[in-house]
Order: sequence, then structure tokens, then C-alpha cells
Amino acid sequence: MNSSEKPLVRAGRWLLSLVLAVFGLCMVGGGIWLIALGGNWYYAIAGLLSLGSAIGLARRRPSASLWFGALFLLTLAWTVWEAGSRYWAWVPRFALVLVLAIGFSLLLPTLHARMTRRRAGAVTGVLVAAFLVATGLAFVPQGVTEAENVPAVAGNAFEAATGAGTDSALPSTDWPAYGGNQAAMRYSLASQITPANVKNLAVAWTAEVGEVPSDSRWGVQNTPLKIADSLYVCGYLNTVTALDAATGKAKWTFDPGVTSKAVPYTPACRSLAYFAEPAADTATAGATCATRIIVGTLDARIIELDARDGKRCDSFGSNGEVKLTEGMGEVYQGYVAITSAPAVVRDTLIVGHTTIDGQRAYGPSGVTKAYDVRTGKLKWAWDAATPMDTAPRVGEDVYKRGSPDVWTSFTGDNKLGLVYLPVANASGDYYSSERTPEELKYSPSLTALDVETGQPRWTFQNTHADVWDNDPGSPPTLFDYPQADGTRIPAVIFPTKSGDVYVLNRETGKPLFPVEERPVPQGGFEPAARSKTQPFSLFNSLAKGDMTPEKTWGLTPLDQLACRIQYHQADYRGQYTPPSVDKPIINYPGYNGGSDWGGVALDPARGLIIANYNDMPNYTRLVSRAEADKLGWKAPQIINDPGYKAHGEGAGDPQEGLPVAVDVNAGWQMKFTGMLCKEPPYGGIRAIDVRDGRTVWDRPLGTARKNGPFGLPTGLPIVIGTPNNGGSVVTKSGLVFIAAATDDLIRAIDITTGKTVWSAPLPAGGQAMPMVYEAGGREYVVITATGHHFMHTPRGNFVVAYALPQ
Repeated sequence: MNSSEKPLVRAGRWLLSLVLAVFGLCMVGGGIWLIALGGNWYYAIAGLLSLGSAIGLARRRPSASLWFGALFLLTLAWTVWEAGSRYWAWVPRFALVLVLAIGFSLLLPTLHARMTRRRAGAVTGVLVAAFLVATGLAFVPQGVTEAENVPAVAGNAFEAATGAGTDSALPSTDWPAYGGNQAAMRYSLASQITPANVKNLAVAWTAEVGEVPSDSRWGVQNTPLKIADSLYVCGYLNTVTALDAATGKAKWTFDPGVTSKAVPYTPACRSLAYFAEPAADTATAGATCATRIIVGTLDARIIELDARDGKRCDSFGSNGEVKLTEGMGEVYQGYVAITSAPAVVRDTLIVGHTTIDGQRAYGPSGVTKAYDVRTGKLKWAWDAATPMDTAPRVGEDVYKRGSPDVWTSFTGDNKLGLVYLPVANASGDYYSSERTPEELKYSPSLTALDVETGQPRWTFQNTHADVWDNDPGSPPTLFDYPQADGTRIPAVIFPTKSGDVYVLNRETGKPLFPVEERPVPQGGFEPAARSKTQPFSLFNSLAKGDMTPEKTWGLTPLDQLACRIQYHQADYRGQYTPPSVDKPIINYPGYNGGSDWGGVALDPARGLIIANYNDMPNYTRLVSRAEADKLGWKAPQIINDPGYKAHGEGAGDPQEGLPVAVDVNAGWQMKFTGMLCKEPPYGGIRAIDVRDGRTVWDRPLGTARKNGPFGLPTGLPIVIGTPNNGGSVVTKSGLVFIAAATDDLIRAIDITTGKTVWSAPLPAGGQAMPMVYEAGGREYVVITATGHHFMHTPRGNFVVAYALPQ
């Protein structure tokens, strides 16, 4: 070695020696722990090599190079073996060691007498070049299924025939329902904006609607309605504002007087409902409330407003409103809230609600109610606990407490006279033994009710005896299958959190594609209650296969090691591993999907389903009642209490009234870094051929622009595939508009390639579904940007409209 050593070189040598020593000690300690759990031996061996190199480096011995070289080569070989061609799998295994190698190469001349600076510089140059190439690859989207055999446009072959209502046709100038039309296709005939000119799209106007929440819960998730020249927007605490659809200027505002104490998990108002008297009815044309905007509030009221001026429709209920909570008994603040749009089928107004999960197993009922849309008279009430008893009931507490709710958006069919309810679980999501036989049959499920009587026509269950919070969050989408003989089969798309996408005959509930009952893991806290099989769709699944130790992740080998230890500490035997008090389980996909409340869009001309999805596990543990009591887990009287900070659903939920509480680490995040323990991507978007379930293309959705370790945004346009909530809209010209991801961007995707052809930053998080309409001969793309506390996106109260320059 060289006899003399400059002070700066000496300092660098001691610093690198210290880093290698700390790294080695952590790797050895954690590696031995992992070996004891039956895990991989690499970490412990790599830690020993790192310690050997650190000691040699501190003593300025040439042997340090041998130790580090062995570490480098072992790591490279192990990475190739475990990660293969998966780019993101290389990051925690090799990136840090490569950086350490660059630092080590700078010290070679001080360790080896015959090593010239020129030779050392060449080694450094090769390593730096490798690092730069690896960094550059991060900007190339990974995990892409390129578009193949994209169906051609063929009229609107798959349009759903749902009747002659104002919202039955495919929308073009208007957007009269949450999903665009009654079938919830989320498709517009507007074609002014095309893949060729979308690059010129710019902000046409921005409006602010309602207040910006100041507490720990935000996320309105609203998709406005557009009728004639007005845009109807629901803001924070259900403030309804009518805007000029072409300019964004306010016409009128209605404040229902909701307070923040009514906020449940989020202050969502996903949409409003619209009802118009038949055009042929000249007696009501131009009369008061001939057209109505209907809002369901966070404090469980249904209010009807005259669409022209925002004044209450006095003919509806009492002073223009009815109370959903009548007959429910004791209702705590925030426990019963209408967060999704009511539905109008024929002249019946159907209203569901969210019943807050995880707090009281026997809280308020999840009953769904139907009213005369003109008078507010209760027509029927459907409760999954007593599904055949739908007649209106009178009394103080006449519905079973804690019964399954219907919290997400649902869809109707005027022609068949049916409403399709995605039925959730009873209030205690993670314990099923106390559910009634009726609850076990109807939840979770897609259930079709006769709109006139509330009687169930059919039910299709997506999870048997669910204890994984697999309640369906996606609104069903309706379409028709054309047959060779000219007939059409009425169909419904039913996406689920487990990732399975079912296609059913919407008249009978029978699957149109095979559904296979497969054996699933047994045991857990209630072994006798577990179903031996679960239904798997053979049409298409958004799930990505089983979680494995090799799919754990981190930025460095150390945090990946921590996740790998957690993996081996958990009970995981594949999807539907039963929860337990003895060990945590890995629930994959977790309760955020698969497909959540964003649902899917359907291009009826090409026959393509557009489905954005999440690909994240939950790390879930049941907690004994004694332990939960010791920890002080109690159900609050007010959900949005300042002393009860918003957190991920299930994170320390008491489930009062049941033998167990539950603790869910949503997304399986590392507490220290905030990074997820699963390898990216965490979300994607897929095109599926509705004819046969074939995946046409699939790509990660979302960049690292607003994401990073410790909650710090990287600012980098790396397509990592982020968690996403909110759906898409498709246009006749072949564009898919979507925000949803946690990078605060709205983007346009070419439906024929799956590639992003335009994007723009939003002033707040875009956890909502965009809409498309025309006003004054100009096509607009509109989205509300209000953020979401669970998604960690910034809050706001913005409505942003984009259009081509005039």
C-alpha cells in the first residue's frame, strides 16, 4: 500500500469503514433473526463480509478489497437469482452495495501499492456508469403489457338498453348521472378532443366549491352532474353549487347545514342524483321542481332541490327532505352517512349509506331504503339481515343493528325494473360467527332488487363468510352482449377488491363466464366458520398472484430485511389466509383493492373495459378483547372527534361487541420510512376485452412525483405505479381520462396503446372520477380536486375544467 495517506483520504476510509461496520452489524443481527424464522441466509452472510471489509479498511489492509469484492459478487449473483429481470427488485438488493462499491473504488490506491489512481479511476468509472445506467432505467416504465390485438370500433355494439329515461342513452353534451348514464359506462360520445390534439388541452376555468376541511379527514371524491347549461357540484359538508358549465361561475349555492361532527371515515359526496319529469308531461313542464337535484348528506338526510334555483322541493318529505335514520334506533355521530349518490330507477329513489366499520359491531343498521321520488314516501326498505321483509316498518329500532350496508354507488335498470346493490359486510368486518344465515348469504355480494317491491331477484356472493373486508366498493357497470341471432344478453360487470372481475347476466345473476370454487387456507380464529372454497373468476382478475418473500421491498437491504422478517412472522398461505390472534396475516390484495370505489369504465364501441386497480397487501392481526381493553381501544361517540385522529381503516379498531378487535397496517407500510413492504408497482390500469376477458394492455399508473420515503416527494416523473382511488372516463375519440393516483396529475391515455399522451398537475389530490361534456359547442374535461387523507394527497376545494384553446 502507499506509505503516505492524505487526511481527506484517511477521513474517507474511516467513514466508509464505519458505514460498512454499521451495515454489517445490522445485516448480521437481522439476518440471524431471519434464518431463525426459516428465511434467506444472504443477509447474515453479506453482513459478515461487510464486517470483514470494515475491519480491513480500518486497519488499512489489502484484504479489505477481498472481503468487499466477495460481498459485491455475492450480492450481484443473489440479485440476479432472486430478482431476474424485475427492475424494482434490484433496487433494495443491489443499489446500496453499488454505491458503496463506488466509494470503495476511490480508496483502492491507499490499500494497494501497485494500484495507480488511473486504474482505480477506471474501476470507479465503470461503477459510476453502471449506476447511471441503472438510474436511467428507473425512468422506463416497468411491468408493462403492451397493447395487442386492440378491437376495432364497431358502432356501439355493447351499449346497455336500460329503457327510455333521460339518463339511459350514452351521454354527449350532458353528464346526468355519476357514471355518465344509468348503465354507469363512464363513456361520452364527445369527440372534439382526440389523441392527436389532446396535447393542446389547457385549463379553461377553475372554481372553488365549499370549504376546505381543516381537520384530519378530507376527500370529497365528487363527480359533478351536467344538465343543460349547468354543472352541479357537491362540496365539503354537502354544499351544493350550480356552476355555469362553460365558465365555472356560480349560479346558486345550497348549504344543508351539515356540521363536521357528521363526517364518517371521509366527508365523501361522490355524486348527486338527478330526476326530471317526463318531457311528454306538459302539466309539469316548467313547474317548480320539474327537474330535481338530489343530495344525500353526511348526517343521513335526503334533500331534493329545484335544479333551476337550488330551493327545496317542498312536495318531497318535510321541507324538501327525509331522514334515512328513522327506525334505526340509537345513531352515533358519523356512524350513518350517505357518501355515494342515490339512484333513481323509474320513479323510485333508492338510498344506501355507509355504516362506520370496526367500531361497534352492533351499531346502526345498514338498511337500504326506497322512496317515491316526488313525495318522499317510503316505498320499501331492504335489510340483508331480513331480506324478504321489505315492507316499510314503523318504530324506534325496527332493523337489526350492525347489519350489512351498501356504502358505495349502485346502478339501476329502468327496463328490467331492477337496482343492483354491492352489499358490504356487517359492521364487524373481521369476525363472522355472529352473522345470521341471511347475512352470510347476502354479504358481501351483488344483489338485484325489484325496484317496485324491494324483493331480491338474485344475489351473487363474491366472498364466502368474509373476514378480510372484501365488501364490494365498485359500482356495477351494465352493458349488452349482441348475439348472432340478433338478440342481446343483458349483462353486468362486477369488479371486486379481491381483483376478480365477474360478468353476470343482469336479469338472472348467472355468470356468463366460468366462476371456479377453489380450496382456500383454513384455520384462523374461527376455524369452523371458514368456507373451504372461494369463488374465483375465470373471466379476468386484477390480482397479481401470491405474495412471496422475494417480493418484499425497501430502498435498501436493511428495510427489505425488516419487511422480510415481518413476512416470515406472519401466517400467509396465499389469498384468503384466515386472520388470527396468534400471528398477523398478509391479506393480498388488501381492502383497497383490486378494484375499489373507482370502478371501471366501458367503451361500448370497442368493447373494452378500462380498470384501474391497486396492488397492495394489508398486514392484519386480530387482537384479543383483553389486549384491546388494555390498550384503551374504545368506540368513539363522534367519529370525527378532534381527539380521535383519522387513520387507516382497521388500524386499532375495537369492534366492540365481538370477541376480537383488529389492527390493520393498510398497504403494509414501514412505520419508519412510510414505504410499502411490497415491491412496486402499487397500482395500474388495464384494458380488458369484454368479449372474452383477455387483457389487451396493462401499465403501472402513477409516478413518484409526489411520493418518496418519509413522506418526502421526489419530484421525479418515474412511473412507479402508485396507490390510486377514483375511476376513469372514456371518450368516443379513444381517450381515457383519469387522475386517481397519488402524484396529483390528471392524464389522458390513448385507449389503443395504453400510453399517456397528456398530463397536467392538479391543485390538490385528484381522488375522484373525471367527467366529459359539451357546452356552447366546446368539449370540457372536468375533475374535482379535493385530495384524500388516507392517500396522503393535499386537500382542496377545486373544480378544474380543461378544454382545447378557442
